[in-house]
Amino acid sequence: MYVLVFNCGSSSIKYQLIDINTKEAKCRGLLERIGLTGSKLTHRLGEDKHIIEKDIDNHDMGAKVIFDTVTDAKMGAISDLGEIRVVGHRVVHGGENYSQAVLINGDVEKTIEDCFDLAPLHNPANLMGIQACKKLLGDIPQVAVFDTAFHQTMPKHAYLYAIPYDYYTKHKIRRYGFHGTSHKYVSERAAEILGKKYDDLKIITCHLGNGASIAAIKHGRSVDTSMGFTPLAGLIMGTRSGDIDPSIVPFLMKAEELNEKDVDTIMNKHSGVLGISGISSDMRDIENKAWNEKNERAQLALDMYHYRITQYIGAYAAAMNGVDVIIFTGGVGEKGSETREEILKNLSYLGVNLDKEKNKPRGEEIIVTTADSKTIAMVVPTNEELEIAMESLKIVNK
Repeated sequence: MYVLVFNCGSSSIKYQLIDINTKEAKCRGLLERIGLTGSKLTHRLGEDKHIIEKDIDNHDMGAKVIFDTVTDAKMGAISDLGEIRVVGHRVVHGGENYSQAVLINGDVEKTIEDCFDLAPLHNPANLMGIQACKKLLGDIPQVAVFDTAFHQTMPKHAYLYAIPYDYYTKHKIRRYGFHGTSHKYVSERAAEILGKKYDDLKIITCHLGNGASIAAIKHGRSVDTSMGFTPLAGLIMGTRSGDIDPSIVPFLMKAEELNEKDVDTIMNKHSGVLGISGISSDMRDIENKAWNEKNERAQLALDMYHYRITQYIGAYAAAMNGVDVIIFTGGVGEKGSETREEILKNLSYLGVNLDKEKNKPRGEEIIVTTADSKTIAMVVPTNEELEIAMESLKIVNK
């Protein structure tokens, strides 16, 4: 039996068909440019890659093409859709309604729709994927796995903002946090690797990619996280500013004659390491300019990026009254050995002693600290699709 994992964007669908027994993806793919000219499905079965180019008008048509491909005699991994036990959907925002995965019904779809204003780029697309699967798969159960769910254990003093309380009761303005599926997977996997009880550990997880967030996980529960009401808050990211003085927004609107859409675009798409360096949102480009060409703004972007991460780790160690494990994951966290070194060199006060030889591998499950370190630092590659699959399976098996 298999779990099909769907991750729908506004013009794309990523998917994996995961074998329940082996926990491995039998096939995977990406359908791009839905509703645009030049739609393309890139489907992988083992080492084989298949490209299907045809115009895809909407998510219903996209889901149909994916299902036909997954069951195709040559390209597919299964012969019949009935072999799918459950479809697990990544849904970005569940508001305050869900603290775990949930079997999808009309009420769940309504909640996802109610959160459109909180995640306008993601939730509408997530719901389109759910509704497309319902039309095509009949009685096969579907489960929503929310990015925000893992962080619903945060205490009120951690998730509220110091603005008039009525704005929370009326508009639900609060810290929600994101990347929850990733933070949950890597923290549980770390405990498994270390042979320790998850509920006994104080863990700081650093999900570092083009989008980035840090979470404080105390005894198996998220107690704080860097992203906030939206994914803009917290760390400096590829194109997102992270934390800023809120007064900068009205100042810029007046000084540069901008409207709210202009400012939102600047903060989300033109800031971060791209805005600082003026070069790129890709850390590899910035590192190359900083280290090989001695570009000052590229080096400044790196210094600011590392500094903000170190700040958050220190804050969360204080919030939990200590830390046992620091985890790096995401594209930069997993592959950026230099990034890890720059961050960890300022954490010796926590008993972190980096082993530079152990830190060299990229994209592997590794402990990068010495055996005598009081606090363990390690790399755990994330696998959000597997986490979604396992969470979905758990729900339908109840």
